[in-house]
Amino acid sequence: MQIDEKLKELKAAVEGRLAELAPEQAPELLRSSMMYSLEAGGKRLRPAMHLLAAELVGGDTVQCLDMACAIEMIHTYSLIHDDLPAMDNDVLRRGRATNHVVYGEAQAILAGDGLLNYAYEVMLQNALRYPDKAGRFLRAMSRVAQAAGVGGMVAGQVMDVALEGQAVDFPQLQYIHAHKTGDMITGALTSGAMLFTDDTAALAAIEEYGRNVGLVFQIVDDILDITAGEELGKSRGKDAEEGKVTYPSLFGLEESRRIARQKTEAAKAALAPFGVKAALLCELADKMLKRSM
Repeated sequence: MQIDEKLKELKAAVEGRLAELAPEQAPELLRSSMMYSLEAGGKRLRPAMHLLAAELVGGDTVQCLDMACAIEMIHTYSLIHDDLPAMDNDVLRRGRATNHVVYGEAQAILAGDGLLNYAYEVMLQNALRYPDKAGRFLRAMSRVAQAAGVGGMVAGQVMDVALEGQAVDFPQLQYIHAHKTGDMITGALTSGAMLFTDDTAALAAIEEYGRNVGLVFQIVDDILDITAGEELGKSRGKDAEEGKVTYPSLFGLEESRRIARQKTEAAKAALAPFGVKAALLCELADKMLKRSM
């Protein structure tokens, strides 16, 4: 199966389950604003990675589909908050108006809060279905929480905002990219594998793959902010407008593309111990790179 076909299959599974998981207990306004952003489309890359990593180690994706959906909820909450006027002040996301443009800033904040907290409800409820695997589910959920939290995605976002408009050096840029973008990608991958294996070498290989593809993803986003944008469903030129340091601003477009190619090869090399079983994840790494070419 080619990666495009596989991603289409996984996206359909995730979106079908997300619709079923709509929080009926929430007030209508909250549910509506949460689902507005959650159902806005997108690649569903992080849940797909979670499921692909589970498959890579022989896992049953039925058992972790809800965790994959929860990861997408966490990612969506971060986008809602990232788009707010106090942050990136974006008015376009995934080809349509951002949450705060439609519902107002206060409701957008609450929609993000709702998605983050509901994600943990979903993960915990799913774990309770498999009491014999409680330890594995707790470890996997802990990995997702760390990736999303104060030492992970939030830490990267804090530094991104704090250093806006300042002279940023390469180590600081690496820190921002590794945490703001990379941690949720590595967290999605490793949590999927952790549910079904304790093999430390396998988990380390998957983590190394994730670190590299996470960086590629962010470098490509930096490139596309210059070379594309609105046709991809988002605002263009926001990084330069806000004075943010990016790979292209430090190294130029061509060198940024070279680094992205190098990191893609490193990602694929990390999965060499898995042999042909890692073919889909290797194809995915190539696909992520080619967005910038």
